Amino acid sequence: MADEKKLFPAPRLILAALVAGVLAGAVAVYVSESRLGNATPPQTVALDQTRDNALCAAKAGEAKTVAAAATGQVAALLPADPPQSLNSLSFDGPNGKPMSLADLSGKTVLLNLWATWCAPCRAEMPALDTLQKEMGGKTFEVVAINVDTGDADKPEKFLKEIGVENLAHYRDATMGVFNEAKTRGLALGLPVTMLVDGEGCLLAHMNGPAEWSSPDGKRLIEAALKNHSL
Repeated sequence: MADEKKLFPAPRLILAALVAGVLAGAVAVYVSESRLGNATPPQTVALDQTRDNALCAAKAGEAKTVAAAATGQVAALLPADPPQSLNSLSFDGPNGKPMSLADLSGKTVLLNLWATWCAPCRAEMPALDTLQKEMGGKTFEVVAINVDTGDADKPEKFLKEIGVENLAHYRDATMGVFNEAKTRGLALGLPVTMLVDGEGCLLAHMNGPAEWSSPDGKRLIEAALKNHSL
């Protein structure tokens, strides 16, 4: 019973998530143009996005099937309506170099956006770390993208202090990835989590924290992996 009192989402954490959304909206006033420096021509990008979105839109049935497995501690997860391509989302990889979600092609990804100033983000980080430890591998990864502005010292220090050892350090100090998720109607605040298949298609999404390493969370990931292998 004691453990049940700690389960997410608690009302105070949901409220904190909404407050974090307001703060994020205030902070996220620009998107770095540095990622566009060696950009592919806009026409090509638009064509690729249209093609990818068409591919993903055909997965509405898959999105509903996977989202139906979201129960208990992850019951707030919603099916993508319609599924859309997130391949163009860009951020910095663990090596500090720019990358996009397309670089993780072939992996089912639990994409989480978080910041050190977001209390519910901080609270769910150990669960994400445990999920990566127990289920991460060639076919699945928890990609937790820190969106703190400034350098990486603060988030890296925080993760070290709480004993996070299994999550790679993905970063976006421009908050561009949050802005895009917000523009797409996927992010109301922080944290926001998106379940993406191996072709970069959004299958489901959630605003607010969850106990991702719970049996409910693991069953959800197992359902996503099984669906992807069909």
